[in-house]
Amino acid sequence: MTISVLLADDQSMIRRGLRLILEDQPDIRVVGEASDGAEAIALARRLRPDVCLVDIRMPLLDGIEVTRALAGPQVPDPMRVVVVTTFDLDEYVYGALRGGATGFVLKDAGPALLVEAVRAAHNGEALVSPSVTVRLLRHLTAAPAPSRAARPLPLSDRELQVVRALARGRTNQEIAAELFISLSTVKSHLSAIQTKLGARNRVGIVTWAWENGLVDTR
Repeated sequence: MTISVLLADDQSMIRRGLRLILEDQPDIRVVGEASDGAEAIALARRLRPDVCLVDIRMPLLDGIEVTRALAGPQVPDPMRVVVVTTFDLDEYVYGALRGGATGFVLKDAGPALLVEAVRAAHNGEALVSPSVTVRLLRHLTAAPAPSRAARPLPLSDRELQVVRALARGRTNQEIAAELFISLSTVKSHLSAIQTKLGARNRVGIVTWAWENGLVDTR
């Protein structure tokens, strides 16, 4: 199966470099390029690529606005957006992930991580550059967790175990092995968790877990 990708970046040299990296893979094909945010939204809606790679800083509409338009909470048929940027700023990370992005990758992270992010997004997974993940989690755990008495957790004990494992970066296979359950059971739990939390993807689940103090950082 070939993964179709749309590139959105205002620098033609960057788009050319991304295209070369991605089309060097036998299972990835770039189907369109956009040089600004408005064009990115129009092309994405017309072409319906499997994955959209979107830069943060673009003319007309920035990458976060593009992400919200294509994958935000109000979008009935959200697309898979991976933000690829030079700017490693907290406000961009939070804006992108809360806007519905399924990944956040720094341009200096290297070709292998970029390709992995595209494949992960296509498979319904999420990938965030390791340096961003560490800082994101430190920031979330630095804030006091909300009172559980005031906000009862809506998940069962088993679902909470799955969420904690997911927040520690475990794959579905690793969660299954860790909890001694089948892979299909893990997927069923994740589907139920997304529904209960109103999360659009795994990133939303992980963010909820960290914000509610469910992960032991020791």
